[in-house]
Order: sequence, then C-alpha cells, then structure tokens
Amino acid sequence: MKKFEAKSLEEAYELAKNEFQCSITNLEIEIDQQPRKGFLGIGKKNAIIRVFEKSSQVSSYARKNKEHSFRKKDIKIEDVSKKIQDSNKEETQVKSYKKQELRSVPNLESKENIFDNFYEVDEKQQISQLIVKKDKDEILQEVKAGIDSLFSNTCYDIDETKVEFYDDETIYVEFTGVDSALLIGKEGYRYKALSYILFNWINEKYGLMLRLEVAEFLKNQEDSIHTYLEPAIEIIKEKGSFKTKPLDGILVHIALKRLRDEFPNKYVAVKTNIRGDRYVLVNEYRSKEQ
Repeated sequence: MKKFEAKSLEEAYELAKNEFQCSITNLEIEIDQQPRKGFLGIGKKNAIIRVFEKSSQVSSYARKNKEHSFRKKDIKIEDVSKKIQDSNKEETQVKSYKKQELRSVPNLESKENIFDNFYEVDEKQQISQLIVKKDKDEILQEVKAGIDSLFSNTCYDIDETKVEFYDDETIYVEFTGVDSALLIGKEGYRYKALSYILFNWINEKYGLMLRLEVAEFLKNQEDSIHTYLEPAIEIIKEKGSFKTKPLDGILVHIALKRLRDEFPNKYVAVKTNIRGDRYVLVNEYRSKEQ
C-alpha cells in the first residue's frame, strides 16, 4: 500500500499509475481526502489516496490486451452527441411528413394555420401523455437503464449508479466508485460534457431537470461558492447590490440559486461581460417611473 497526495484526484491517479507502472484498472484505490480549493487559500486541501496493487499474477501481456479492448469499446462524448442530433433530425422529418399529409386533404381552408394549431396540440398531447403515463418509478428505471447502458463498455470502475428524485421536477444522478473521479476531468470539462448529454436527454424525454453528482464534485463546488458568497451576502444586506466575480460552468447556477433564495425580493440575474464571462448581479428592482 502506498499513499499519494496531489492538488486533484486526477493528478493523484496519475502518480499512482506511474509508480506502479500499470493501468488504473489494476489498482485498488481508497480516497482518504477529497481536494478543496478553499477561499483565498483558506481551507485548501490536497487530494490524498491510498493505493493497493491487485493480484500480481496478472501478466503484463494480459494487462495490455485488457487495456486495448477497453480503448476499442470506450464511448466517446462526440458519438453520443451525434445520436442526439440524429434524433432531432428524425423529429424534424416527422413534422414535415405530418405537414405534407395535412396539405393533401382537399378543400381545406387555411391549411397553414390549421396545421400549426394541429401540430401544437398534437405535440402538447404527446408530451402530456409521456409524462402522465410514466410514474416516477418507471422514469427512474428507464433513466438508470440508459445510464448503465452508456457506461457498460467503458474501462471505468464505477459502483452502481444512484438515480432518484431530488424533488418533483429534478432527477438526482450520482456516480461513485474507484474511477468515478476520472469522469470529472481537468477543471471539470468531462463533468460538464456528461451533464450536458444527460440533461438534454432527460429534459427532452421527461420534461425534468438534472442534478448530477460525481465523486462529490458538485458538493465541493457548492461548498466553495457558498463560502465565497457569505461575505457577499453581508455586503448586499448593507449596500443593497453586489456583482460576483466571473464564475464558470455550474458555479454561476449555484450562486444564482443561493442568492435568489437569500434575496427573493431583489433582482438577481446572470449577466455576461464583454469578454463573455458570466457573473451574478444583485440589485434593487426599479420601477418604470424611476
């Protein structure tokens, strides 16, 4: 057993791989400490892991074959995105077909407006039927089956995925396990891609929102942004307004929710500066007379 310490879990995994000279799939890893950025250096923590090498009887030849087969089967984000795009194209073709079919009806007045109304009603009925017919348990089973299928042929050592309702409008998905931190990626780029794919699927099919947790990444992000906002909340109470620093990805949404919950009677919105950076602005509502 050896201990490794680094700024992030990903860097700690790399140190372990280099030390044992094998794939991460041949290592048993226990996370002693999750990394934390802290606020202005306060509360900052490195990632600490304990690593055990699995059975040494596995030959290097077998390891190479195993890694090679994983690489062949590994699912790419681009492939999943293409499937979503193809699905959207099919929906557009169905709309076009319905429109041509309606136009073929003889002596039909105001065909364009009738079609628009017809399809709008038809689409709403389909969405309504989709959500009404499926109860919560059925939705959870379908979402879990889809996620399990997505990761069934990857090299990641992930525990059974937790899928449950966070509230009536949000599905909570949690990834845990030895390799779950690898789904985060440097600066969270894999987390963002995975969140984008799952949200588009769940929101389009079930009309629900998504809350994604991967190896406590979301929890750590929420803790860090809440720590940052504590003095900001006091400033808002004293001066009435505040503008956060530029926030990336999920942080801006966490900050938006926290500040809206804290100040329900103020104007709280996400803004974008000239460089394209997003931040949260808190201000007083201004009437038209002012």
